[in-house]
Amino acid sequence: MSTSSPAAPTRPAAPPARRHASLTVAMLGFAVVTLDTQVVNVALPAVNTDLGGSLSGLQWVVTGYTLMFSALLLFAGTLSDRIGARRAYGWGMVIFVVASVACAAAPNLGWLVGARVVQGVGAALVTPTSLALIRAAYREGAALARAVAFWAMGGSIAAAAGPVLGGALTQLDWRLIFLLNLPVGAVAVLALRRAADSPRTAVPFDWTGQVAAVLALGALTFAVIEGGDLGYGSAPIVTAFTVAFAATVVFLTAQVRGRHPMVPLDLFKSRTVSVALAVGFLAMAGFYGVVFLQSLYFQQVRGTSPLITGLLFLPMTALVAVLNPLAARTATRFGPAVPIVGGQLLMAAGLFGLAALPTAAPTLLVAAVMVPVGVGGSFTVPPITTLILGSVPQERAGTASGVFNTFRQVGGSLGVAVYGAVVASRATFVAGLRLSVIATAVLVLVTAATSLTLRPARS
Repeated sequence: MSTSSPAAPTRPAAPPARRHASLTVAMLGFAVVTLDTQVVNVALPAVNTDLGGSLSGLQWVVTGYTLMFSALLLFAGTLSDRIGARRAYGWGMVIFVVASVACAAAPNLGWLVGARVVQGVGAALVTPTSLALIRAAYREGAALARAVAFWAMGGSIAAAAGPVLGGALTQLDWRLIFLLNLPVGAVAVLALRRAADSPRTAVPFDWTGQVAAVLALGALTFAVIEGGDLGYGSAPIVTAFTVAFAATVVFLTAQVRGRHPMVPLDLFKSRTVSVALAVGFLAMAGFYGVVFLQSLYFQQVRGTSPLITGLLFLPMTALVAVLNPLAARTATRFGPAVPIVGGQLLMAAGLFGLAALPTAAPTLLVAAVMVPVGVGGSFTVPPITTLILGSVPQERAGTASGVFNTFRQVGGSLGVAVYGAVVASRATFVAGLRLSVIATAVLVLVTAATSLTLRPARS
């Protein structure tokens, strides 16, 4: 389905050189920001040994990045429309690379967390603009579909390689996982000069909604992560929950009464959209939470090296990349409910399997049981994305896509926060891990049941 504006077809197609440059830039950008959501997990024990800190501090290393990434996605899309995708991408990549250098130079955990937050700002700018660059360079439906497929493949490969690459570099020095971004960023910025730019429109910003969203997500994440250490009845945590609630009220008010809302609330009148958002949120919460906890489990409980830990993740992450196209074909043949419900059931089975494993289970068996968690997500997300885009008017496809991806990223951030908080509240790491995955599996079964009635949108 095309999401171009009526004026778009009258613009001349980009020359082949600009097309190739645009695709290269888009793939590099999406790959590097995806890589940084995964590569750091395996390095966390080494970071803890070098910089110190508690479990909550390690959670912030992950969530500081994903939190800003998710909170600014919609803003970044608006900025891209306003100043052009090429300029917005350039700003984002420069911010991302500079923040990566700051991460590598971190003298303490607080510095590292702050730099990761800034990295998330850069990632938020790069992700929607990378797609906008592709849309500006490729006009024809078939060519555009192939370009988007390459873009998605780059992200899938980066996600699969992240744990392995992180483990290998951590064997030498964990700081190298951030310095890896420098050459990739340099090539992307150089190629950006030859990329096609997107049209610019005078799109207004929803400043009230954006600031309120950041405050709400930040305060809620702080309360969940730090509540285990400070106590959920302590003044700082109660204050954080209060700020989160008040900011949420302000955000919703801005969306209802504002002239240019970030998230038009009438989107949620569609049952399909509401179910899709819940499915995307939980799928990412389970996936990110499992990757975070299992990275610590393999190294701190089982005593495996960073490299071996990364390799133990490879079956799960590699199959995600391989099976994504199969999910789309399955949805086309049998309807979207089959892969969406089946994927969630598979994910729930993997989560229950992790909880049921005995403490002395072979490490390879643990890695094998993790596979359904990743494969289940790979079958769920592509058809649910297509379904949500087909359930809204064409002119709102971009907004719906942005809201969906924001929910997914927020799910990942809060998944890590909640999993870590549960582990911190239990007597042992394994007890906390089991409780976390069981609770997630139950919720996934609930959304699987609500997905049974999903049907493709009528054309």
